[in-house]
Amino acid sequence: MSSTAAGGGGARRDLVELLGSAALARAFTLTAMGAVLCSHAIGWLAGQVTFLTIITGLCLLGGGILVARHRELSLWRLLPVSLSVFLAWTLISVFWSTSASDTVTGWVALLGIAFLAIVIGHVRDTLQTARALGDVMRWLLSISLGLEIVIGILMRTPVHLFGIPGNITRFGPAEGIFGTRNMLGFVAVLALITFVVEWRTSSVTPARAVYSVVVAGVLAVLSGSPTVLVVAVGVGLATAVLAAVRHVRPHNRMTLQWTVAGVAVVGLATAYIARHQLIAAAGPEFSIRANLWRVLSFYVRFYPVQGFGWFGPWPQDQYPFVLVNISLGKHYTTALNSYADLVLQVGWVGFFLFLAMTGIAVIRSWLVAGERRSVIYAWTPLMLVALLANSLFESFTLFGAGWLLLVVCLVRAGQSRSWRERWDAAGASPALPASPGT
Repeated sequence: MSSTAAGGGGARRDLVELLGSAALARAFTLTAMGAVLCSHAIGWLAGQVTFLTIITGLCLLGGGILVARHRELSLWRLLPVSLSVFLAWTLISVFWSTSASDTVTGWVALLGIAFLAIVIGHVRDTLQTARALGDVMRWLLSISLGLEIVIGILMRTPVHLFGIPGNITRFGPAEGIFGTRNMLGFVAVLALITFVVEWRTSSVTPARAVYSVVVAGVLAVLSGSPTVLVVAVGVGLATAVLAAVRHVRPHNRMTLQWTVAGVAVVGLATAYIARHQLIAAAGPEFSIRANLWRVLSFYVRFYPVQGFGWFGPWPQDQYPFVLVNISLGKHYTTALNSYADLVLQVGWVGFFLFLAMTGIAVIRSWLVAGERRSVIYAWTPLMLVALLANSLFESFTLFGAGWLLLVVCLVRAGQSRSWRERWDAAGASPALPASPGT
């Protein structure tokens, strides 16, 4: 009996050691990022049930990893308070939702992806996270470009594999394995940020860095996404300002930070006031969005504070989404704007909770990036800028890959310049409860 118990104890120790290993943490990060970014491809090949099964399995594995690492984790650092409040509000919306079952389903999907991001944020540091994302995006963008070439050029009769239309001979729009040109453009911009940071930190060889940037740049152009240029300009401006902040003398840094913040507020206010003129000048693609937002504003008036309940991507048979599509003669699955979706689904309360959550993360990560010498600290604020800028034209940040990367950045930002640091410094932060026998 004792030998059996000893054997069982040895197997348990081996399992705990495996779950707590750096190799498994890296494999988990690569797999989770790859699975979420490939959601369209997995669904196209094997169906949504397969995708959901993969995510469920990853969540179970992630839970095991956190338990195995409980001694090195702090309960108070597990997730940002602002994220907890936002998730709580989306769950509470089930009480006034037009479809409680759809809201529960949408919330579970939101929580599942967020949990994967939380695990990644705690088992990988910023450089390791950026490197993992770079590796995943390098493969997926290379596969996308290869399939576009094969389907659009090499095949005489196009085969719409993954829904790829094969428009590369007409210089786009390309979609790759991501389902839409806007999603491809979104991924390409985030990839460019990651690849440049990899390059500057010498995390990859110069040849691989150049190849990665070229592929991402080519696909960003081929996507023909109208939002790519806007987001790229926004990220470029943020990069230039952050570079200036990093190189200014420390005693002048805060003055420059406040000046930048003031200019940003004035710029955003001016853009909002002149939004109709800007949309008219931007062309028909943005005019279509403006027409959708105009219709949504009518329904927002019914429940401005709490919204219609959290759904995520729109269910096509629920009010008010079905009426919006009928009135426009379209089949929209989002508001094509994260902020409009937030106001519609979880009201102005949810909207301001989201702004507070992301705003705090931007400020924290920006201040850290401005003070620390390594370029890797610029990855988090620049990713947040890209995600929030893209949210003006798409709702990608509220689900799937966009939500995963947003929560990863929230966790990374929440691990510095917070009350948790002072709490931990005082020795008052409890660890997760130890499992019996460890």
